[in-house]
Amino acid sequence: MGASGLGYGLANCINLSNLTLYLSWNYISAMGASGLGSGLANCINLSNLYLGLYQNQIGDEGASGLGSGLANCINLSNLTLYLSQNQIGAMGASGLGSGLANCINLSNLTLHLSQNQIGDEGASGLGSGLANCINLSNLTLYLSQNQIGAMGASGLGSGLANCINLSNLTLHLSENQIGAMGASGLGSGLANCINLSNLTLYLFSNQIGDEGASGLGSGLANCINLSNLLLYLSWNKIGDKGASGLGSGLANCINLSNQTLYLSQNQIGDEGASGLGSGLANCINLSNFTLDLCMNEIGYEGASGLGSGLANCINLSNLTLDLSQKQFICFGL
Repeated sequence: MGASGLGYGLANCINLSNLTLYLSWNYISAMGASGLGSGLANCINLSNLYLGLYQNQIGDEGASGLGSGLANCINLSNLTLYLSQNQIGAMGASGLGSGLANCINLSNLTLHLSQNQIGDEGASGLGSGLANCINLSNLTLYLSQNQIGAMGASGLGSGLANCINLSNLTLHLSENQIGAMGASGLGSGLANCINLSNLTLYLFSNQIGDEGASGLGSGLANCINLSNLLLYLSWNKIGDKGASGLGSGLANCINLSNQTLYLSQNQIGDEGASGLGSGLANCINLSNFTLDLCMNEIGYEGASGLGSGLANCINLSNLTLDLSQKQFICFGL
């Protein structure tokens, strides 16, 4: 019976309000996950659900079964799903998205789907589901290493564009293949999230290039209420135009207090570093700032441009700056 037996028992617990299940590393199959989903479908009064199914073997059928069950849990306010390393593909992720589309009262959602194979279709399916969750305040998505390309990232962006009440967003999309178009699509979605206060984006190793970085910058320019920003954009073939585009967007984020930018291992030169500096010059409320620009192509002029921008950040309390370059910077005397 296993997980299916648990589901059978849960089906009778119709008055449950809070449910936490830790079931990781248990060789649970598609049938077991679907059985759990069937049980959850009866728990229509659930407000808070935590389901840990990390590293099982639920696959597409199991993920879709869970989605079908969640579709009945329309009173959910807080939902956490750990489904990483479960051989879930496009069909399973889309099934989860369909279920989430019914959970219109969700305020807090954390979804772990890293190291599956959901691809563009699955990511777009999740985006379609999220588009219905207009009451979300806090959203965390772990989607690293999922073979997601430009269309999938753009689909996620389209969904996020509807989540206008988001205050806190963390998105892990590292080690996919979203490219310039995907990053720009995400930026377009973020442009609608004008109530964001805290934003964390993990996008390293995605080949977003100049166009993608500029697209993200354009989206950030609308997020004028941001207080805390963390951007992980290392290993992305970003050059001067992309860095300058990011700087232009950041120039609008005048309420930033804490900012961390990882731009190491790109192709940013003097012009790009100076462009970042120009944007940072507007961030006069910064208190804590970390900027990692190591292993780029920045020389004396770029370092000076950064310095000129930072000179305006008179409220800085803590500053960490990494300018270790592929070639030594001669600062002069």
